[in-house]
Amino acid sequence: MSTLDTLKLSSAKKPMHLPQIVLRRNKLSNKLWEQIQLAKSQIEGTTFVVKKYKSVVDKETGLRKQVEVPKRIREWWFKNEQGKVCVAIRYGSQVMELAKGKTSIEVESAQALIKALELVKQAVESGELDTQINGASANLLKGFGK
Repeated sequence: MSTLDTLKLSSAKKPMHLPQIVLRRNKLSNKLWEQIQLAKSQIEGTTFVVKKYKSVVDKETGLRKQVEVPKRIREWWFKNEQGKVCVAIRYGSQVMELAKGKTSIEVESAQALIKALELVKQAVESGELDTQINGASANLLKGFGK
């Protein structure tokens, strides 16, 4: 018996391009992960830093080089008039409308904020918010057409 006989072989091929909605889901899912990590770090009293690369020109040599800099991450949550924590889900600079006329999620505490963000992340990854993501993306693209 061959070693390959123990594996389940298939004729599936890797797709050349991912569908647009999958790319948008991944983008929002990554941003939600950043928000979850930011909230966890604030509860623990630590700092959360994501690094990104920035291209700069060296003044001495005139050559372009990549420099690692911290990425600025803004909190999506705020306190409302009653003192409860609310979080608005953003796609780019657009606040997403989660339900008709509802743009934020109200929670009781910071722990509940993390749970709410994780639930939204699961909903995004399972495709439950595809229509809202497409709407926010369309509104975002309108701003570039000016």
